[in-house]
Amino acid sequence: MNQHLNHQVTKTPRSTKRTYWFSLCILVPWCLGGGFSFAADSAPELYRKHCAECHGADRFGLMGPALLPENLSRLKKDAAAAMIRDSRPTVQMPAYKYLLKPEEIQALADYIYTPVTPMPQWGEPEIRASRIVHFAPGSLPDKPQFAADLMNLFIVVEGGDHHVTLLDGDKLEPIHRFPSRYALHGGPKFTPDGRYVFFASRDGWISKFDIWNLKVVAEVRAGINTRNAAVSGDGKYVAVANYLPHSLVILDADLNPLKIHAVRDRFGKQSSRVSAVYTAEPRRSFVAALKDVKEAWEISYDPKAPEIPAGMIHDFQYREGAFIPGFLNPKRSILDDYLDDFFFTQDYNEVMGASREGGKGQVVHLDVRRSIATLDLPGMPHLGSGITWTWQGRRVMATPNLKEGVVSIIDMKDWKTIRQIKTPGPGFFMRSHENSRYAWVDSMMSREHKDTLTVIDKETLEVIARLKPVPGKTLAHIEFTKDGRYALASLWENDGAIIVYDAATLKEVKRIPAKRPVGKYNVWNKITRSEGTSH
Repeated sequence: MNQHLNHQVTKTPRSTKRTYWFSLCILVPWCLGGGFSFAADSAPELYRKHCAECHGADRFGLMGPALLPENLSRLKKDAAAAMIRDSRPTVQMPAYKYLLKPEEIQALADYIYTPVTPMPQWGEPEIRASRIVHFAPGSLPDKPQFAADLMNLFIVVEGGDHHVTLLDGDKLEPIHRFPSRYALHGGPKFTPDGRYVFFASRDGWISKFDIWNLKVVAEVRAGINTRNAAVSGDGKYVAVANYLPHSLVILDADLNPLKIHAVRDRFGKQSSRVSAVYTAEPRRSFVAALKDVKEAWEISYDPKAPEIPAGMIHDFQYREGAFIPGFLNPKRSILDDYLDDFFFTQDYNEVMGASREGGKGQVVHLDVRRSIATLDLPGMPHLGSGITWTWQGRRVMATPNLKEGVVSIIDMKDWKTIRQIKTPGPGFFMRSHENSRYAWVDSMMSREHKDTLTVIDKETLEVIARLKPVPGKTLAHIEFTKDGRYALASLWENDGAIIVYDAATLKEVKRIPAKRPVGKYNVWNKITRSEGTSH
């Protein structure tokens, strides 16, 4: 498979490599094979004839994405069958209703949702073989090739046709647009100087983009099903959280693998998916949440990090016991409950984590390395999208909720819930800015109110407006300009737009066409760890 992968990825022209599709076959008609008499073919044979050339004989993905249950979790099986049958305008694939019988289409849809056993492996040899260097380090100019405030740029991820737009935050106009890997996820991450941005795709591809030169400079496939990536505070390391395989991968800034952790509990028995990984810049470390083990991991990227005790230590002073290097190895916090996602406190010493059980969460102290408090949280809070501000002299944190129409406001000193603010429906994203009095939250998880943004006064903790610019269409993901003057919302449709609001008057200023803009990320707000955005 590695030879095949390397051949498929590295030998094709760059114009081909940079275009990615969700398709069951791209090379038509010559990749169809076998004529039109498929009645007797089994599902695996249908897949071999029509899909393997683009998606790999093992379904791990090649030019097309991986076709595994883990990678298709957000696509219902009937929608996948419809995709096979009818295709759609944004992909280059035939409509298979002209080539296959309905029962054969259904057989293919069923087959791609069948688990692969044994569990696929994707280790250091596969990662190294997948690496692509489009532009060698030092081969591009060390100055921007366009005129703009480099700190007020936005990266806009467009899921409708798998493209990324670089947006000028002053002029509110696009600068550049380029194709991305299929299904970017987890938010792009910037180097501290704002020059480079790293993207993670659900299929495990990590892409490094040079904003100054408007070029993708390197890529590597760090997993088969990836949750997100994080970039170290010094810009030297990239951490990748994987669902498949169960691994946490550490890369250098040029996307060479440095360390691959097979994720297991402290006893080495229970394997776990990695839910998320984020950088804790003041601590010079990455922090990872584990889906299937009641632990949180902290991995230092400080080469001088002290050694980590492993197992029973008889005497720390005389080093009687086993120790492992502190650099790029995990310190484990043993928890009372699973940590699916989390939010850092402002000093990065604690994380606030959501629980799978409705009605509570936990606070984990990273130095004590255990849970220190319980949070009273209804439904399923989306802590990864939380924000903070100062209210009546104390620091508070606010989080939207994926199951209930409520925003929870939590005192970050005693961990008590101050207020539950009602919203029209469950939401995913919440944003604000240091220079804005208002916090914005969507209700995109609600069928009836997905078109509504709720604006909350951060001083009174009251709802002061509900915005519904396009009734019936999904409106989500606010991001502010560098100075907080404008708030940009996503009209989350294939024929969508970025809707620009005056952040003080709440009046619409402009619409910028975009194809399902699933997220917008301001360079300055991200690299300065603004209190109004997620980190």
